Amino acid sequence: MKIALAGAGAFGEKHLDGLKKIDSVEVVSLIGRTLEATQKVAAKYGIAHVSTDLADALAMPEVDAVILCTPTQLHAEQAIACMNAGKHVQVEIPLADSLADAEAVLAKSQETGLVCMVGHTRRFNPSHQYVHNKIVGGEIAIQQMDVQTYFFRRKNINAKGEPRSWTDHLLWHHAAHTVDLFAYQAGPIVKANAIEGPIHPELGIAMDMSIQLKAESGAICTLSLSFNNDGPLGTFFRYICDNGTWIARYDDLVTGKEEPVDVSHVDVSMNGIELQDREFIAAIREGREPNSSVAQVMPCYRVLGALEEQLKG
Repeated sequence: MKIALAGAGAFGEKHLDGLKKIDSVEVVSLIGRTLEATQKVAAKYGIAHVSTDLADALAMPEVDAVILCTPTQLHAEQAIACMNAGKHVQVEIPLADSLADAEAVLAKSQETGLVCMVGHTRRFNPSHQYVHNKIVGGEIAIQQMDVQTYFFRRKNINAKGEPRSWTDHLLWHHAAHTVDLFAYQAGPIVKANAIEGPIHPELGIAMDMSIQLKAESGAICTLSLSFNNDGPLGTFFRYICDNGTWIARYDDLVTGKEEPVDVSHVDVSMNGIELQDREFIAAIREGREPNSSVAQVMPCYRVLGALEEQLKG
């Protein structure tokens, strides 16, 4: 299978590392914002075709699918362009930064029948898979999820500390991880509330936010997000269940008493991004809907849209 990857930044490289481990997959085109920087990444991974225009990759008949690791504001438009070109597409999280754009991507995927998957990596991290398997097996039920999403980003920089050409967003990007995961683990969300802190004078976004969610099952979720946190960075998930407590930190898992849990047997890899890419490739090859398809994650974006309207009021 031949893949084009758009977005040669920090997250793009994570996908390139994951794709290297999947049999019979070749990245044949790399699209980036600046030619010289993209050429350097392409040389590192042995990718022959380089461009600064996604349309160049979409015009290549040998390209079967595209992975988009581009700025959030481009995701919906580019995903639709990929499907219009007959290419399967995986869009990195978030699908869009507006509900209307997210719905447009869903409509296009339904129209074309192509695989359209969104990079909701938490569904694939072995830590969260471990908890999910216990829920599905009837061993546990979530009572509350307590989640902290903390970064120190008072300037536009990416995960590698390099300047970013776009502005990140707590609601449409970072909250999307938890809103979707909570629904995936606890069931449909029936109530959602949000408050936000001061707007940054230069970035124009809220730097702190608090979100409350309630699932149809009765489970609740408390989510705290900040770009002002000068301390341990990342997202930390505490699952408080009727039969145990677990804390997930990306691919790692401990009990509520900080006892390590071995999740190495959960899947074929300990890397959530690689597992996400494996699901994308497998869904295309098997002609099926992937876990984290645009249809499956749309309820998350509808909740985010409702929260945005709430914050405006």
